[in-house]
Amino acid sequence: MLLSGADIIVKTLIEQNCEVVFGYPGGQILNVYDSLYKYKNEIRHILTAHEQGAAHAADGYARATGKVGVVMATSGPGATNLVTGIATAHLDSVPLVAITGNVISSQIGNDSFQEIDITGITLPITKHNYFVDDISELAPTIREAFALAKSGRPGPVLVDVPKDVQMAMYEYEEENAAEPYEAFPAKEIRIKEAAKTINKAKKPFIYFGGGLLSSKAKEEMLALAEKIDAPIGCSLMGLSTIPTDHPRFLGMQGMHGNLASTLTMHASDLIIALGVRFSERVVGRRDKFSPDAKIVHIDIDGAELSKILSTEHALRGDIKETLKKLIPLVRTKHNPEWNEEVVKNREKAASLSDRREGMTPKNIIGLLGEFLSEDTPVATDVGQHQMWSAQYLKFRKERKFLTSGGLGTMGFGLGAAIGASVGTGERSVLITGDGSFGMNLTELATAVTEKLPVTILIMNNGVLGMVRQWQTLFFDKHYSETELLRKTDFVAVAKAFGADGERADTLSGLKAALEKAFKKEGPFVIDCFVDREEFVLPMLPPGGSVSDIITEKE
Repeated sequence: MLLSGADIIVKTLIEQNCEVVFGYPGGQILNVYDSLYKYKNEIRHILTAHEQGAAHAADGYARATGKVGVVMATSGPGATNLVTGIATAHLDSVPLVAITGNVISSQIGNDSFQEIDITGITLPITKHNYFVDDISELAPTIREAFALAKSGRPGPVLVDVPKDVQMAMYEYEEENAAEPYEAFPAKEIRIKEAAKTINKAKKPFIYFGGGLLSSKAKEEMLALAEKIDAPIGCSLMGLSTIPTDHPRFLGMQGMHGNLASTLTMHASDLIIALGVRFSERVVGRRDKFSPDAKIVHIDIDGAELSKILSTEHALRGDIKETLKKLIPLVRTKHNPEWNEEVVKNREKAASLSDRREGMTPKNIIGLLGEFLSEDTPVATDVGQHQMWSAQYLKFRKERKFLTSGGLGTMGFGLGAAIGASVGTGERSVLITGDGSFGMNLTELATAVTEKLPVTILIMNNGVLGMVRQWQTLFFDKHYSETELLRKTDFVAVAKAFGADGERADTLSGLKAALEKAFKKEGPFVIDCFVDREEFVLPMLPPGGSVSDIITEKE
């Protein structure tokens, strides 16, 4: 059928099983928005308050559902406002397709009104991007963008379309939704070599990240752990992939990880790393990191292999397909002495557990946890509240913890919670801080307009908590620009946007507010008091080693 380029864009999105688009209209993408109006019974559009919020919403949608998130914006500032959201998705390997409009082809390069080279700007933060100046390539490019976004190591793809291409006419023929490119295992010789090393290990430790979820390899990892009798830890991005109470799971590892997980990894003689990076937040001082451990690293992205640490065995391939070939080659073993050491590490971590009463971070998160179902997606912003959430939340199902790990984007959470609620149809929860929430609180307008059941818990300590913690520990308490001194009344702000809210200064007050919030059909804001002197512990100092871990506040 003969369609305009704008119609082809929307029809191809529908063809790719895109159910919802997050975005904001403008002059150079008005033709596409006109097409969205035509096909509004087949595809939903969520109008956000800002393009950055739209990008984070598409990201949260993708994280919570496993589908490709889609975001749209016009040229110039509309497109550049997407950059932080695209970079957030890129650093956390989230499948995203961003479609931007641009000025007509003949004006490209003339500094036309709202013209910007968005493909050049986003080149370092996308898996690939396209400038489509030929309408015959429009539908094939969008199909390729979807396939690329969800193949291998997932990530964002941008498609920039000049307005004249949106207006041109071309024949469109519907095709099936694009499939991810075929997954492949690591080379057989590499798998056999890794199996020999695994069979010699007496103190194995399995360390996984978000790549395990992308590969859908949870069951294979658990089977390997059972066969070689290994404890399991994860990165921040791995949280909620397996149940928190799994008997082999020690929790998150790293700078603010569970002490048992960090100590066990440090003492191991073999680390099997699955779809995870060895970032500086995990490794600390390189020459002191797990000194007796050989590393078997399996990742679809060869660039991550031996990037930070030298690995004994670097296996480039899909984790699920590689583990299927690896597991039959490893011997069943029992490691009683290793298990005893793991138990001692658990006991040491438990002995440091915060048992104080009152409005402590642990008690606040614990009380919130009583209201969460196993289907509730929880988003966070970035800072102390993020780490407390990672430490204290309990998960039963995957894709329930949505947080910005690699980029550490303050202001990510509200958009992500909106996208998660839209994608799952469930009530979502945002745990945020007063600093982070202030960055993109305008998306309350989106949650109210869409009548989304988003419960927002602001852990309000009146400071930029994590930065202030570093200033306390490493900068002689020079609190430079971390004391917010703001008079913002978040409950009044919520009501001004058309939401509801309450302030909570006690646990009983918080419980009453949560009871109201979880009955509310739309968004509900809880402004929750937290003492500014609270720390996130344990803490591995930057550039430190396990012997330097801070476990209690002096």
